[in-house]
Amino acid sequence: MSDKTVLTGIKPTGTPHLGNYVGALKPLIEMAKTNKTFVFIADLHALNIIHDPKQIKQHTYEIAAILVALGLDLNNATLFRQSDIVQVSQLSTMLMNVTPKGLMNRAHSYKAALEKNEAAGADADAGVNMGLYTYPILMAADILLYGTDIVPVGADQKQHVEFARDIAGYFNHIYGETFKLPEPMIGADTGIIPGLDGRKMSKSYDNVIPLFAPESELKKKIMRIITDSKLPEEPKNPDESTIFQLYKHFANADEIADLRARFERGGLGYGDAKKILFEKINSVLSAPRMEYERLMDNTSELDKILADGAACARAVAEKTYKRVHSAMLG
Repeated sequence: MSDKTVLTGIKPTGTPHLGNYVGALKPLIEMAKTNKTFVFIADLHALNIIHDPKQIKQHTYEIAAILVALGLDLNNATLFRQSDIVQVSQLSTMLMNVTPKGLMNRAHSYKAALEKNEAAGADADAGVNMGLYTYPILMAADILLYGTDIVPVGADQKQHVEFARDIAGYFNHIYGETFKLPEPMIGADTGIIPGLDGRKMSKSYDNVIPLFAPESELKKKIMRIITDSKLPEEPKNPDESTIFQLYKHFANADEIADLRARFERGGLGYGDAKKILFEKINSVLSAPRMEYERLMDNTSELDKILADGAACARAVAEKTYKRVHSAMLG
């Protein structure tokens, strides 16, 4: 076991798909086997996007069930709802008093909203709520509350960890050494996970394959993958094929080499290649899918897991917040 504390959050704003699995969920499951890990479902962060509590609750259950079904080691990993830890909101309020407004102006999410409004000829802050604007401060509170050493992030999320370090630094400068300075961990480059149309798999493109789609839906989705017009007997470039690019994230080295060779020498039609892809993905995900479906039919079991996790996280959060409260208010 590492002596480092790892923290990651997952926002319940949609049902995870294969791209999420490859890029985030699978690496998280592996990391939690050897590290003390806090995994929170970021329902407070979801509030600036989703205003339907039933939807947030449903997605929260889905994420919890997916993580457990995939084998998240609950002996090492603390899984909980962000909103069950009142100290995260309290710490966020405290941190607002040491965070420069200029830092928030530089946040990627806020700048993207401004650029979108400018392109549309709208008011600069149209549609921007304070949840979006102060998002990095709440994120910093999430990170700093648990004495986090490492935050696994994609390259596009690195700024959140940098902001947490900056905010911790401002606080420590004023009130003395209180917070650790967390480090981002950029995951291994898995490349772009292609969707059904060859573009990056994304809900915004409507080209996703849901992670635990029923077997019939999984097969139907895979058979819809767009391919070029090469005939079965023609050689094909596997590195330009959505089918192969998905396959290599589920198969072992020998299986990957074999399918690559079959693409390159010709004689393999896209229909047969899609069947190979379906069979491989289905074989990897069928058992976790069954466990996911069982958990979604027994949400009281998920409630207990999340409540137990919150109790453990709260014990750590309370100690941190007491130090902050004492430093700032005496």
